[in-house]
Amino acid sequence: MLSWSEILIRLSLASLFGALIGLERQRKDWAAGMRTHMMVCVGSCLIMIVSTFGFSDILGADHVVLDPSRIAAQVISGIGFIGAGTILLLKQGTIRGLTTASGLWTVAAIGLATGSGLYFAAGATTVIALIILWALQPLEQAYSQKFKQKTLRIVTKLNVNNTAILKILLDNTDLKIHTLSVERDDEESVFQLKFDSTDLTKIEDVIVELKKNPSIMEIFWTQ
Repeated sequence: MLSWSEILIRLSLASLFGALIGLERQRKDWAAGMRTHMMVCVGSCLIMIVSTFGFSDILGADHVVLDPSRIAAQVISGIGFIGAGTILLLKQGTIRGLTTASGLWTVAAIGLATGSGLYFAAGATTVIALIILWALQPLEQAYSQKFKQKTLRIVTKLNVNNTAILKILLDNTDLKIHTLSVERDDEESVFQLKFDSTDLTKIEDVIVELKKNPSIMEIFWTQ
């Protein structure tokens, strides 16, 4: 059985590792912030300690067959319930929170490693996770921005002839339209266009032209 000091060291290190990764998520104001990551890591650490040493007094006894490793194994599948709570499906169909969910899964693994005494592995994983979450983010954003589709959303009054709007959009050969969708409800019509690598100045010219149409209530442009 572990000494009290060793148990305290493992739990403290797990809380530290979880806090370091949780701080990175906290600065982005995600629901799973520092305290959530700390709790996941410390809880996983404790489960690993219990799985490794909690049944030492009865293992080897007659007519007793146990597999303590199954307790720790359930952490990996069980953490999915918390991870699912951090994933959001936005109205535009965009999914957010996958990185935070995968971070929680990694934090759980770090807690298990700390609980089993693999301090170097747990510490190295924490450093690598921080590099992935923080240091590599500008590179990822620069790369994805290059290939990210631009979206133009136009809201018009209901029962209005939208021929003029479609003419501006479709007759402009400089616009590389990927998809065009139209939705209507009881109050308005919504045009949503996604563009491939189109010159931003061309899209700005189109927006200026659309603003002249009195039937258009709102124009949203995301890039």
